[in-house]
Parts: sequence; C-alpha cells; structure tokens
Amino acid sequence: MPCVLRYLKWINFFFDIFILNLSLLTAYYLFFGTNIVLLRQALPYGLIINMGWIFIQVVFKLYDNYLYRNSISIYYRTIKAFIFFCFCLSVVFSLSMQNDLFVLFLYKHIFFYLTFLLCFAAGLFLGRLILLIIRKSNRQKASVKRKNIVIVGQSPSSRTLSQLFTERAGTDYNIMGIFHDEHNDFHEGELASPYLGKANDCIPFMRNNRVDELFCTLPGVSKENVDLLMHEADRNLTRFRLVPDYYEYFPGTASIEMIDNIPVITGRAEPLENIQNAVFKRLFDIGFSLFVITFVLSWLYPVIALLIKLESKGPVLFRQKRSGRSNEPFHCLKFRSMTVNENADKMQATKNDKRVTKVGAFLRKTSLDELPQFINVLIGNMSVIGPRPHMLSHTEQYSALIDKFMVRHFLKPGITGWAQVNGHRGETRTIEDMAKRVEADVWYLEHWSFLLDMKIIFLTVYNILKGEKNAY
Repeated sequence: MPCVLRYLKWINFFFDIFILNLSLLTAYYLFFGTNIVLLRQALPYGLIINMGWIFIQVVFKLYDNYLYRNSISIYYRTIKAFIFFCFCLSVVFSLSMQNDLFVLFLYKHIFFYLTFLLCFAAGLFLGRLILLIIRKSNRQKASVKRKNIVIVGQSPSSRTLSQLFTERAGTDYNIMGIFHDEHNDFHEGELASPYLGKANDCIPFMRNNRVDELFCTLPGVSKENVDLLMHEADRNLTRFRLVPDYYEYFPGTASIEMIDNIPVITGRAEPLENIQNAVFKRLFDIGFSLFVITFVLSWLYPVIALLIKLESKGPVLFRQKRSGRSNEPFHCLKFRSMTVNENADKMQATKNDKRVTKVGAFLRKTSLDELPQFINVLIGNMSVIGPRPHMLSHTEQYSALIDKFMVRHFLKPGITGWAQVNGHRGETRTIEDMAKRVEADVWYLEHWSFLLDMKIIFLTVYNILKGEKNAY
C-alpha cells in the first residue's frame, strides 16, 4: 500500500488542526490586526478550542476506518462533529461572559466568531475533498494489495455477496469465485463471479492459491464442511467469515449486536438507539426549541393569546392527552383553534369544521397553532422531528387495524415529520391514509440522520409558505 494511504488518517488529523488554527489567526488578523498583547492573552482560549476539537473528533470517530469508509459517511460524520463543535463553543463562551477580555474578544466582535467558523468549515470540507481524491487515486494504484476472496455456499446471501464484491473488484476486493454443491440450481446469469466447484473443492484451492478471506454462507453448507473449512482456513492464513442467511425473516434493514459472545440480529435498523445519535438529537431539540421560545414565542404568544380571547371564550392553550414514546400518554400543547366542545378528544378536525374559529383557521393554515409544542420539546416529551402524536382513542383504534402502527411509538413524537412533508398531514379519512402515514413514520425510524432532519425542517417551512391543502 502506498505510503500516503498508510498515513492518511494522521495526515487528515494534522491537516484539520492546521486549518483550525489558520482559521483562528485569519479571523484574528481581520478583526484585531497585529495586536500582540491581546494575542498572548487570547492564547489560552485558542488552546481550549484546539483541545475541544480533538475531543470531539475522538467522540465522533472522524478518522476511524478512514481508508475504506465511503465518502458520504465521512462527510456526514464531519458535519455532525462540526455542528456539535459550534454548539459546545457557544456554551463555553456563554459561561465565560463574566471575563471582560473574553467579552471584548468575542462578543464585542461577533463577526470574529462567525468568520472563524466559516473559514474552519470551508477548510474542513475542502480538505476532505482533496484527501478523498488522493485516497481514490492511490487505492487504484494499490491493486496488488486487494483482498482475494472466495465464497462457499448457496443462498441469497452468497448471491448478494458475489454481486457486491464483483462491483468492488476494481478497488479493495478481488473475488476469485464461488463454491457450492448445487450449481444446477442457479439460473444462467445469477452468479456475478465464476463457479469453481463444490464446497470441498475449496480446500485444495486455498492450498494452491493465496486466499485472504473465505465467506461461508448459511444455510447451504453442512456443519462438517464448516468445521473443515474453518480448520483449513486457519492453516492457510485465510480469515474465515460466517454469513447467516436471515433474509427470509428480515427482508429489509437489519442490525447485529453482540451480547457477550452471542450475535443477536435485530430486524430493524434504529439509528436513534445509538446513544451518540440520541444525545445529538436531544441537544439539537433543546437548542432549537430554546431559540424558537426565546425569539418567536416570547413576543408572538401574547399577540395570539389576545386574538384567541377576543374571538371566543376558553383557555388560550389546548391541552390534549396524546400517545408519546413507548405509548406513554402526555399533554400535547397547542394554541386553541376551536370553540370549547365535548368532542375535542374524539374527533379530528375536518374540512369546513364548524368548531374551528376564524383565528383558529388562520393558525391551523399557517401551523402557528403548533408553536407551544416547542415547550413539549424543551420538557422532553416531544422532539422537533418525529411521528405526529395521535389522540389516545385513535392509537387504540388504529393499532388493531394497521400492521406496524405501534412501531412508530419507538420514537418521541414530533412537531413535524417525514409523513407530514410527504403529504400525509391532517385528517386521515380512510385506513389507507393512516397506513401511508405509518409507513412514512417507520421509514423515518429506520433511516434517521441529522441531514434528514434538516431536510424535513426545510420542507416544513417551504410547505407552510407555499400553503398546504390538508392544513385545516
């Protein structure tokens, strides 16, 4: 492997530190000039910033498995780490405001802070692009170090692996062929790699050829053959991989975790079960809800409250018990958009609903009635993004009618969600309408990412400005 690839992780690490300090010095020069005295006084803060970034890159594992991770994963981790870095920096700066020098250094010149972050972000992502280009170029030259791989067994897993490794043959893997005892069962064109013989023929093949890894797929190989292949692989310095075939049970996404030394397969990927992702999402919820409550709800609440009170009698806020995470009920807050009525906890709002007031119609059309739910988010019984919470009666009704309906309760309910931005908002007239909403919610559960949350927020704002036909 070329020397550049061998040290790429460390090159990336030191390049990031260089960009970090270059960004600090650039911003300092632009806003403070060549004031050496102030620069010396500010050095401890620069050291804190450097140590903070090093800590964050360890937490987010920015450089782990850097040679083989795909580009999207590398950029995704970098974005998460940078956003968390900005958040931590803001908290530390806020706690240090009693220091006059600190206030002078940052808060009197807020553009210094923004310039530093902008320069650091630009350098960070430009550096990633350059290093990924270098990685791709050098990996193609390093073909002599590709892993030689064989597959043993007949199953959907063996066919999938054959196709995957064949596609990657030009980079990290060289699939030499596949061994199994039922060659006639494969139709023409199903195998993406050459058939080399029966399972037992793999043993002399390993002895006569350099095989780096052997993938044995189950079922399709007898226990006796598995034991024999494991023994022979060890003798020939070949790494043995056992691949269980679970597609019959889990045709979609699945994840494997180890409980002691026992592998356990889960039929559904849940990114938010990862503590790091869950903490990151919760920190975002706190920061976003505080921002909305401080800069929007603080002045808008009295205005809306006055309008509601002038039009109809009753409380400003409507509190309704809804199903939360793990189906635990909680009081969901909304600006009251209807006249006080006995059916509020049983009936959804319908088109031209006579219960909806004039002010309420405007609030619902613009989604302003949902603003108090940012208090729910801050408290912790809701998230900014997630499945919409349903009335308790609807949860009981639909859970008996729709498959996977209760799966959506693995997550905290949200103010907006993937279902809402895909047209499944508002009244659900039929079982099919609710089933489509549930399908979208389960998809979000299995595919959560911070970038997906940002996309949903953008689409929510866009839909509000554009106007939604189901908002009534």
